[in-house]
Amino acid sequence: MSARNGNTGREATRSTRWILLICCLTVVFDGYDLIVYGAVVPDLLAHRPWALTPSDVGHIGSVALVGMLIGALVVGTLTDIVGRRRVMIGCLVWFSVAMPLTALAPDPEVFALLRFVTGLGLGGVVPTAIALTAEYSPARRRQLNNALMFSGYSVGGVLAAILALVLLPVGGFRMMFVVGAAPLVLVLPLALRMLPESITFLTAKGRHDEAAAYARRFGLTGHDAPSGPTPAPRPVSGVERGLIETGKMILGGHRLPMTLLLWTISIIGLLLVYGLNTWLPQFMRNAGYSMGSALTFLLVFNIGAVAGVIIAGALADRVGEKPVIACSFCVAAAAVLLFITKPATAPLLLIGALAGFGSNTQTLVNGFIGGLYPTQARATALGWALGVGRIGAIIGPSYGGYILTQMDAGSLSGNWSFYAFAIPAVLAAILTVLVPRHRSTRSRDTVAAHLPTTHTPDHP
Repeated sequence: MSARNGNTGREATRSTRWILLICCLTVVFDGYDLIVYGAVVPDLLAHRPWALTPSDVGHIGSVALVGMLIGALVVGTLTDIVGRRRVMIGCLVWFSVAMPLTALAPDPEVFALLRFVTGLGLGGVVPTAIALTAEYSPARRRQLNNALMFSGYSVGGVLAAILALVLLPVGGFRMMFVVGAAPLVLVLPLALRMLPESITFLTAKGRHDEAAAYARRFGLTGHDAPSGPTPAPRPVSGVERGLIETGKMILGGHRLPMTLLLWTISIIGLLLVYGLNTWLPQFMRNAGYSMGSALTFLLVFNIGAVAGVIIAGALADRVGEKPVIACSFCVAAAAVLLFITKPATAPLLLIGALAGFGSNTQTLVNGFIGGLYPTQARATALGWALGVGRIGAIIGPSYGGYILTQMDAGSLSGNWSFYAFAIPAVLAAILTVLVPRHRSTRSRDTVAAHLPTTHTPDHP
């Protein structure tokens, strides 16, 4: 009997790892598709037929993020209505087709339009991936698994920097966007075969046998089941009533101040992510570094994000998310300010790695948000937080472009490229400390325990 239980536990662990892998790979290409823009900024500025200014480039960078804002708000909400599996696969196909089309853009206007279209697909990926990872992770590993999964974003940044070093001298910025079609071959078949539907979604739709089978297959019983009460089967007049109920869970009563603080933190967190990833190579070139050195710095920046966020995620599971998130934002501010000292190469790379970790603190914030709401509202809460947070993401590239333009005009000193990002990081740390904690739902981790039993499906 114990041997059978041991085999079942190992099978559940393997199944969970497949979900983690699929979500991580999807986010890798999500990260690549976005960070690649920062890698090609110097090449776009040097592309004579288009004659782009820093302000133009900043605005084009923001256009993709307007698409992500719309995608996160709309698609993030739809996940709780049509299912997380369908949304994940649909978004994956969408942005993987739009990316190579961008490479064919004949002028800046079409290029900007296709960046917007790509953003629509990208916007739905992150909240869905986080929700699935959190739901299918044991409670003791939710923050670590979320950090491992979302580290794929920075792995995508590492991939973008490495490929830029190789491909930009050969094929220019267009070649970098062609690579964006890779998920259609590398990830889509795996997702179609192995990615399960959300247990909470199945339960809410009255599909209890399927939900129970997935709960057993992934070992989600008792304490490790997704948090939140089991939704009673209801005859959804559906979309309307579901949205109203979910909205109350996010904005109602004591959760309203918490939600508003989390939205503000997400705005700042995403401003740091997209502002720095878009403009760091150009900032480094302005500081006198070669194109190769600037891309190497972008590589180190994202390597620091991968390693730092995984370590911080494991630490957050032990000591709590709030202190770790607040300290991470402070690390971002300190590292960015240290650039002013113009350190030698070795210290510069170390500071760059710390800046990469700190400026990607939004990864930890996403996991933090995922644990503060009932499971049936989690994807929507994440979608709304990231959707509102896209205001910061949209501002980030234009903000960096504005700072660079003012520096070129002599209105601001060179140090303002660093002050402009350090100040928001400190503000985000302060706001994190102020977030109230309401963990009443955490103690009710019993969804799977209440589900009826049936056979385990052979595949999702």
